Order: sequence, then C-alpha cells, then structure tokens
Amino acid sequence: MPTNTDRKGAGRIRRLVPPSVPRLPLRRRNRSQVERLRRLTFWMLSIGAFLPWVGSLGWLSRATAMDRPVPVMVLGVVVLVLFSLLQVRMVRAAMDGTPANREVVASGAIALVVLATQDGHLWSWGMAATAWATGAALLLSRPGTLLATFGATAAGLYLLWPGAPDSPEALAIYTDQEEFGAAVGGYIGVSLALPWANRFQLWFWEVVRAAEAGKEAKARLAVTEERLRFARDLHDLVGHSLSAIAVKSEVAVKLAGADAERAAAEMDEVRGLAREALKEIRTAVRGYRTVDLGAELRSMAAVLEAGGIRCVLRTPPEEIPEELATLLAWVVREGTTNVLRHSAATRCRISIALQAGAAVLEMVNDGVTGVDGRGGTGLTGLAERVAASGGSVTAGADRSGEFRLRATVPLEGAR
Repeated sequence: MPTNTDRKGAGRIRRLVPPSVPRLPLRRRNRSQVERLRRLTFWMLSIGAFLPWVGSLGWLSRATAMDRPVPVMVLGVVVLVLFSLLQVRMVRAAMDGTPANREVVASGAIALVVLATQDGHLWSWGMAATAWATGAALLLSRPGTLLATFGATAAGLYLLWPGAPDSPEALAIYTDQEEFGAAVGGYIGVSLALPWANRFQLWFWEVVRAAEAGKEAKARLAVTEERLRFARDLHDLVGHSLSAIAVKSEVAVKLAGADAERAAAEMDEVRGLAREALKEIRTAVRGYRTVDLGAELRSMAAVLEAGGIRCVLRTPPEEIPEELATLLAWVVREGTTNVLRHSAATRCRISIALQAGAAVLEMVNDGVTGVDGRGGTGLTGLAERVAASGGSVTAGADRSGEFRLRATVPLEGAR
C-alpha cells in the first residue's frame, strides 16, 4: 500500500537584502493564510521605506537638467537609502513587538536633513517627513502618534513651502493657484492620514495574531487532555497489578531465608501478575480495549477544530460491533494525525457507513502538501493492523486535489 514521504523543503536563494527583509523563496511554497497575511502586512506597513522615492527620483532628473549641485543630490540619495533601511527595521520591530527608539530618532534626524538640504517641493522630498511619521506611528502611543503626525506635516510645510501662490518659486512648480492649493491640501491630507492607516493595519495584524495564538493554545490543550486521558487509562489498567507485584516481591524477599516454600509461592504469584499486566498492556497498545467510537470521533473532531480545520462527522444509525469500533478508532486517530502534520487543511469530512457486510470509513481533507499527495508513514502500520482483520486501507490524493483515507473492514473479520 502506498505511503507518503515528508516533503523536502524547497531551496532558497541566498540573501541579497538586509536581515530585516524576509527572504524570497526560490519557488512558491504552500503557506497558511496567517503567513500570507503576515507577509502582506509587512510590505503594506513598509510604505514609509518607499514613499520618499516616489517623487524624489523624478525631481532629481529635473534637477540634473537645471544644473543643481551634484554633491547635494548625491547626499539626498545616500540618506534616503539609510532612511529606507531604518524604516524597514522599524516595521519589523513593530510586528515583533520590540522597541526601536534609536531607529525612530535616527530616521527622524535623516528626514530633517533631507528637508533642510534638498531644494524640492512637497510631493518630492517632502514625502520624507510623511514617511517618517508612518513608521514612527507603529511604535509610538496614540498621543505620540498625534504629535509625530502634526510635527512631520508642519516640518514638511515649513522647510519646503514654495512661497506665495504667485511667487516665482511656486510658479516654477505649479501652473496656477488652483493646482498649488490642491498640491498643498493633498499633502496635508496624506500626511495626516497615512500614519493612522498604518496603525490600523498593525492593529488588525495583532488581532489576527492573537486569534491564531488562541487557536494554537486550544489545540495544545486538546492534545494535553488526550494525553491525560491516556495516562489515566494506563494507570487504571496496570497500576493495581504493578502495586501488587511490588508488595509480593517484598514479602518474598523477607521470606527467602525463613520459609523458602512460601517465598517461592509468592514469586510464582508475582510471575502470574507480571504476565497478566503484560497481557493488559499489549491489549491496550493493540487497541483491543473497549472504545467508545462516538466519543473518539468527537474528540478527534475537537482536535481538528482547535487546529482551525472545520470538521464534519457522518456516522451510521446502526450500532457498530465493539472490536470493529476499536479498530475504526485507530484509523481515525492516525488519519487525524496525518491531517494535522502533513497538510494545510481547512476542512475535513469523516464518514462511516455499513454496507455489503463491511464497515467503510473515509476521511477526506483539502490542503494536500505532500509531493505526491500521500499520507504519513504511520499508515503502513495502520494498514497492517486493518489487514489482520481482513480489511484494507487506501490513501492518496484524488483528481480534485483532496486527500482521501479509506478503510474497509468486513464485519465478520472484526468479530
């Protein structure tokens, strides 16, 4: 029966960007929705790293034709590169929840240098002030964001104000007073809105991250409860036998010198208890203890739901034989493990039907991530277990891209 192998990780290109920027995969990998949202949020929040370049490059090309001082223009480009790197570090710190006070101060100082040294207009070099406010807003409190927003806007207007609407400086940039007013008004609106838009985007990401952390905590709790249940069952199963073995062994040691016959009898009972305990452990491991299949299905469904996978259960109205129910419970456990470990599933359907003298269990899930869409290696042992009862197990991805685990067990073979 085919089994799956773990998918090997795709290769990555070498780092050619600063450590604060996520590495780009060589080929597209299957990512969860949260991971895709995290990456999207990072690039949306990084608008401050690219905003100053929008109009500055065009202004530099015009300034070259107007014989502006080359050293001043080179200085502008260099400080913009440093500014962008600091902005990226600020975004990374905000998403990780760590402070970046030095980056905020340093990028603010660079923005002031740009505004003071570059002879441009509001929509070119003036965007450096707006960009700084968008990054600082991610790390400051609400009052701090308010001060940073108004301060950056005022600094941009004060240092790059082109004069009166009919002045030579303004006429060199704007064709009429209406265009002048639209440019200034638009600059003020963008400068006041972008920092708060960034804060809203960061807040939305934190809400999603908190929800995802809650899901993970719920999944861990479900697994812990399952472990505790198994521990209680194991203790109830062999705890008494092991305690009796310990007591009778102590009695045999004390009687070994005084009454050899009684000591031998005690050790014979110890041997019987050990055999019985071993038999009970083997029975538990092989799954031949009585299992409430309904409770097991509900437990596995809860584990899947806790992992963010919508689960649908379909069970037959007829009563399933006890030993068959135990075997099917093992199939469901292994299938649930495969869904959680070897897929990026968002939905799963578990159905059991009694037909033609056999019980048929199917588990179908989306989010297949294996190279060939097969299950984990644990399916090999599961197939052997089911084959011992005259049944069969098949697993693999169908044409629709869903993974299907199907176990068929004859009713007679399970009795």
